[in-house]
Amino acid sequence: MALGCGDISLALLTDLYQFTMAYGYWRGGRQRDPAEFELFFRDTPFEGGFSLFCGLQEVLLYLRDFRLSDEEIAYLESALPSTVDKAFFEYLKTVDASEVTVKSIAEGSVVFAREPLMQVQGPLLVVQLLETTLLCLVNFASLVATNAARMRTAAGPDKKLLELGLRRAQGPNGGISASRYSYIGGFDYTSNVLAGKLYDIPVTGTVGHSYVSSFSSIEEVHPRMLEPASGKEPAVDFMCLVETWLPRVCQLLKVSPEQVHRGELAAFVSYGVAFPLNFLVLVDTYCVKRSGVPNFCALALALHQLGYQAVGVRLDSGNLAKQSVEIRSTFRACAKHFNVPAFEKLSIAISNNVSEKNLLQLNQEDNEIDVIGVGTNLVTCPLQPSLGCVYKLVQVNGCPRMKLSEDEDKMTIPGRKTVYRLHDCHGHPFLDLLALEEEPPPSVGQEMELHVLGRWEETRKVTPGATEVLHRVYFKDGQICQPLPCISDIKAHAQHSLNMLPAEHRKLHNSKPYKVALSEKLYHLLNNLRRTSQLQ
Repeated sequence: MALGCGDISLALLTDLYQFTMAYGYWRGGRQRDPAEFELFFRDTPFEGGFSLFCGLQEVLLYLRDFRLSDEEIAYLESALPSTVDKAFFEYLKTVDASEVTVKSIAEGSVVFAREPLMQVQGPLLVVQLLETTLLCLVNFASLVATNAARMRTAAGPDKKLLELGLRRAQGPNGGISASRYSYIGGFDYTSNVLAGKLYDIPVTGTVGHSYVSSFSSIEEVHPRMLEPASGKEPAVDFMCLVETWLPRVCQLLKVSPEQVHRGELAAFVSYGVAFPLNFLVLVDTYCVKRSGVPNFCALALALHQLGYQAVGVRLDSGNLAKQSVEIRSTFRACAKHFNVPAFEKLSIAISNNVSEKNLLQLNQEDNEIDVIGVGTNLVTCPLQPSLGCVYKLVQVNGCPRMKLSEDEDKMTIPGRKTVYRLHDCHGHPFLDLLALEEEPPPSVGQEMELHVLGRWEETRKVTPGATEVLHRVYFKDGQICQPLPCISDIKAHAQHSLNMLPAEHRKLHNSKPYKVALSEKLYHLLNNLRRTSQLQ
């Protein structure tokens, strides 16, 4: 079963140095110092303008169950140096998340670089131990959801998107997570049966080339009998019925019946008998024009005669856009010639290593595609394998802390903060503001001066039409303290969050950077700490 599904402890899913630091805190008597960390990413993924924040529910379930068993502590004792005081391992038996508070942006929200996605407060030793696991749970989830959202944008709103990446995913847990977060990011279905069961994602699929190529002749079709959909008439020999339609289809399509592959026809008949209500097959195992499509049309017409409705076809090779147009033309010709209007609306699905680039190209070409299956380029995120979230200390014992660096982009922003999303008069977000927790919130309709993050000397005057506090308390006193939404609600929130974002920030390429800014007071705190640290 997948990690994070509630049946396997994640307490040791971390780096060893978290426990060595924990020992250092304990040995120095600092284990209970109140501390706060922030989790954020430094650069927007895929060189785009936004990211989707995901993984929060898995974080909350991990925190709820966080504790070390006797067996796990015994393993740590064997892994750590022999000089570690045995009393430390006794102390670890008392460690849990009962004093941890987590404030977070809602899962599925649009988020931006350098702003805290989660704020984690609690005893220093405990919140330090959480670092690696929280990063593991958020990094991949947010990256895949963002990749899926970009692919949804590239495909347009009308295409159905099917995630079918399990066979190419980085292990079973990567595959299950990818299915979940692809759905949240905008996909409609998954082929992953376990993910469908665990997360209530609609599952769908077609048939593989192996099924089609496993047949060589119509003698291999068993059973051949199919009852009409009404259930009131006797079963008919479906193979014979299909063969009465095939010459008529071939004549219409100007295809020689001798060119039609008999093994493919047998496979289609076998599958049609098994799934008369869900008949969707690959038509490119042999030749699409001369075999796959004629065979499909003959079988679909036979199903129609018995009161069933075929679903459609799938293409997995060749010029997918061009072929879809040709197939749609064939369907329309059959609809008119045989007086079967439903043929015009038969589904055309495609696959074949589809990427974001392919989706954009398809939108620029004439096509008649209804469903697009995406696998490798969705679940492995080859354009950017990691989101790069980090987890940094911002306050300990009530004193702000910051990390300085030769690389200014790696400098952290100190102090306990509130994050506001400022909206214009039309309700669209235009800037996220980081302010110290003790500061009053921005006033609607009142102009304020801010410092743009990353451009420390640049100020900007803005007047918010509305303000929104981005963080809510999700975990406190060892308990999850917000109702956990179902996956469809998270998906709906993600879509709404994206739709509200101005189009200039949603562009897949050359998007306008969304502004994140510091309040005047936070900016002065950062500068003072920077000067003080440089003098020491």
